[in-house]
Amino acid sequence: MIEFERTKELARKRKMSLLEVNDKAKLGKRSIYNWKNRKPGIMALSAVAKVLHTSTDYLSGITDDPAQHMQDAINLEDDLSFLYRGYPVPKKYIDAIRFLMDHDIKSNN
Repeated sequence: MIEFERTKELARKRKMSLLEVNDKAKLGKRSIYNWKNRKPGIMALSAVAKVLHTSTDYLSGITDDPAQHMQDAINLEDDLSFLYRGYPVPKKYIDAIRFLMDHDIKSNN
């Protein structure tokens, strides 16, 4: 099924295993592997899309654009993986952004 193939493809690009995606999405044991033979539920598909920073429309084949188009606020204090143009952002870059933001916030007070 297309949901499995697209999830597998994005996980590989994000340097994540399917088990890792499955766990981060808080799905049942090896749920994503079941998508080979049956369609996932919308809640499971949505959870995986969030982990992979894409849309359910992409995972389900409605669109071929994997980019997530909604503007979500992000919290750099969370221990999350961030992507830039589909590539993981190294921790040292996130740390640099945190440092610059902290400096800017302190200088404006």
